[in-house]
Parts: sequence; structure tokens; C-alpha cells
Amino acid sequence: MTDPDTLPYRPCAGIMLINREGQAFVGQRLDATMEAWQMPQGGIDPGEDAETAAIRELGEETGIAPDKVELIAAAPSELRYDLPPELVGKVWKGKYRGQTQKWFLYRFLGDDYDIDIATAHPEFSTWRWIDPATLPDVIVPFKRHLYEQVLEAFADHLPNGEARGSSDAS
Repeated sequence: MTDPDTLPYRPCAGIMLINREGQAFVGQRLDATMEAWQMPQGGIDPGEDAETAAIRELGEETGIAPDKVELIAAAPSELRYDLPPELVGKVWKGKYRGQTQKWFLYRFLGDDYDIDIATAHPEFSTWRWIDPATLPDVIVPFKRHLYEQVLEAFADHLPNGEARGSSDAS
């Protein structure tokens, strides 16, 4: 088994995309063996800055054009998560122990028909808009704390200052 302590973190960018109703975009991963929703995210290419990577990943995963979004905020610091031991050495060609991510909050200016997950290299089987406070409940367990941190970073910009636990979970 690969020792995670010997591996670096993969540099990535992520987007929390909010629609006019204040709901967040999530996609159901194609490669998941269990129900696993996530926000658009992906690796930062060499020579690419984090925001450029985030917009590129948004297009690659959702088909959303850059002119259909506007930046609201960037997380003040990078966030990090570790892969569970059973995935270390198996994903990302075994090169990373987890991800270090720079997150951006964007407002979606388009309409639902501007979203097309049937991209050249699809990552999602379906998508939906959800209450941001429920994000940690729909993500794979090993990313739950990361999503709580994303909510905390953007709480001042979300409807009703929604951070984890501030809305009624019904």
C-alpha cells in the first residue's frame, strides 16, 4: 500500500455556483459506486491560475459558458482534504494523497437550458440545484468537512448567511 505521507496534494480549483434562487449546483458523479454529488472542480494545469482553472472546469463539466457566470467571492485560503486510505494509490494514477483546492463563488446568469452535462468528457450523469446548507449531506463522507469549510468561507454571500446547520433540515 502507498504511504500517503510520501505523496503530495493535487492542486485544484472548485466552483460553488449559485442560481437566482440562491441554490447551489451539484452533479451526480458518473464514476461513483454510491450516490455522490459534488460541485464542479478539477485540477489546475501547469501555468494556469486557480480562477482560470475553475472556469475551465465549469465548462468542461457543465457546458456553461464563461459569460453565463459572474464572480461573487473567492475563498480567503486554500482548503484541503485527504483521500481515504483505500483510495490512496488508486485514483489520479496514485500520484496524490488528496487535494488542495482554491474555491470560488459564482452567480449563474443563464437559464437551466445553458447547462449541458453531455460534454466531450462527461463527469456527471445528472445534475440539480440544492439548498447550500445541504451540501455536506450529499457529498461523499471524506469530503464533508471540506464542503462545510466552503460554506463557511462563503456564508456572508449566501442567502440568509447560510452556513452548515443554519437552515431547517427537513
